[in-house]
Amino acid sequence: MEEITRSFVVWDYVVFGGLFLISACIGIFFALISRKKTNNSDDYLMGGRQMHAVPVGFSLTAGFLSAITVIGTPSEFYIYGTMFAWYMLSYIIVAIVSAEIYIPLYYRQHITSTYEYLELRFSKYIRVMATTIFIINQVIYIGIVIYAPSLALNEVTGLDSWTSIAVTGVVCTFYTTLGGLKAVIWTDVFQCIVMAVGFIAVIIQGCIVLGGMENVWKIANSRGRINFIHFEGDPRIRHTFWSIIVGGTMAWVGTYCTTQTVVQRYLCCKSERHAKASVYMNAFGMCTIMVLAGLSGLTMFAYYANCDPYDAGWVSATDQLMPYFVMDVLYAFPGLPGVYLCSVFSGTLSTVSSGINAMATVTLEDFIKPHKKLTQTQEVWISKILIISFGGCCLAMAALGSNLGGILNAALSIQSMINGPIVALFTMAWAFPWCNSWGAFTGVVGGLSVSVWCYIGSTIYPPPNKYLRVLERSTVDCVFPNTTISPDVFTTGNSVTPFQGRITSGLSPERPIAEMYSLSYAYNGVFGFVVALIVGHIVSFLTGYQRPSDLPAGVTIPFFDHPIFKWLPEKVRRFLWCGVPYDKYRDEKESVKNTGKTENDWADVNELEIKGKGNTNVAYVTDDSNSGISESKVTSL
Repeated sequence: MEEITRSFVVWDYVVFGGLFLISACIGIFFALISRKKTNNSDDYLMGGRQMHAVPVGFSLTAGFLSAITVIGTPSEFYIYGTMFAWYMLSYIIVAIVSAEIYIPLYYRQHITSTYEYLELRFSKYIRVMATTIFIINQVIYIGIVIYAPSLALNEVTGLDSWTSIAVTGVVCTFYTTLGGLKAVIWTDVFQCIVMAVGFIAVIIQGCIVLGGMENVWKIANSRGRINFIHFEGDPRIRHTFWSIIVGGTMAWVGTYCTTQTVVQRYLCCKSERHAKASVYMNAFGMCTIMVLAGLSGLTMFAYYANCDPYDAGWVSATDQLMPYFVMDVLYAFPGLPGVYLCSVFSGTLSTVSSGINAMATVTLEDFIKPHKKLTQTQEVWISKILIISFGGCCLAMAALGSNLGGILNAALSIQSMINGPIVALFTMAWAFPWCNSWGAFTGVVGGLSVSVWCYIGSTIYPPPNKYLRVLERSTVDCVFPNTTISPDVFTTGNSVTPFQGRITSGLSPERPIAEMYSLSYAYNGVFGFVVALIVGHIVSFLTGYQRPSDLPAGVTIPFFDHPIFKWLPEKVRRFLWCGVPYDKYRDEKESVKNTGKTENDWADVNELEIKGKGNTNVAYVTDDSNSGISESKVTSL
């Protein structure tokens, strides 16, 4: 097998251009059909809160399957094998947590910004802190989402990286500005389908070349890629069942339960049931994409089983393996490489549009509206200006990433560093009614400090390959014209000792501290979560804990009143309320029902009160389909 050097042809660019054209047209379409509601900020930012579960489910899937995922997940299966597939179980766990805890918590308060809840529970300062962390995280992450795939595709396919960066940023900003959240969601639906089609095209053609999926599976299994049985308790091993389930669940709870980008989609649904259904649909969609990405990675490995392009030096990074494979097996079919290119940039478009729309929403709701009264028209125009501004910031971040190579790894690690402490913040809010604002603040700061410390330590003392479990690859069938195989690669039959220097910077120094820094990346967020909870509790009690009976109604949850705990005696469940008077809230709900108020009546009152005082009592309402009022929008006066 020889090195290939190919670039896109006209038909690939036609297909690629079609993706951007259709995405832009969707924005124009929703701008036209919503022209009568151009002065309604709720319709613009929240889709009128009338979205169906199906498109929202697609949007949730597409919004967090960035181009980094589309390119990187197949490479993960290629290099490390199938242990990564256990993340599918964490998706299901997170869907249950979202549907049963966080969606009721948010939806029944009729909020717009996720961080409004933190002001109701703690204070406006905690709300501002969380919003600031979210915006900084999103700007950095989206900049990398735009830049990193463009760089990988440029080196393999010849697609100009700066052209793709500029077009991506401009088109995303264009259709998000014009059509608002509805345009973002329906564009995500289209882009999610494109991502799946791209994977399927790669799998089908790869299987045709290799003689079927059965042969692909046999080759992958013979080289150790098919392995789901790693249940070791050693936290230093990169991927075990426990590190993925515990660490992966923590990471995705942070993403799907506390970030505005996702919660905004829950809240735009027409009912709480639709919001829950969208979460379960998203879990199915995420698992489907994981299977397709995994099969793509295994197909790619089977194709290069005896001639690894990475160890052969034909690609300079593992993220370039998938684009290189696409140009190798699909090049004979003009337009098909363009389909895969569309799947990559669909991930980028969906992530960028979701992010800038969410940043505009929280900036308006958390930084501007609390200090200045605005008309609906002003809110819409300020939102559009914010979207354009954040789009420009993300493009600037992409440019910065091109000049500071070290920022790429740092930015991609920010997600795991931030998610643990932020999940701890929200957990202190709904699960521990005695935690106060001081505890929440110091807990987040402490958790973030520990997470950053662990990350910096892991870069100074990289984990040894024995913990990474890099699997063997081969260059035995590679053809190197006018040169020889690098001496760093030792060939023995059909296998090869992994090229250590291309995966990690070598074994960590024999120091006790180095062993601690070898902690799997999956546990980084968990470590931050635990530290944040401990510090938050200690400081809360030292500064005067919050009296549970004084909390506003609806900001905490009677977790053990869930139907799965009905086997517990009522006295035990009441004890586990920890002093929060949930029975009083339910009595208030009954009094509200007896007034004969309709859903819209109470929704209007609720919105006014929540945006007024932070100590408004919002009645805890259970899911009661027989009630004459909304399950989500009831406020006690």
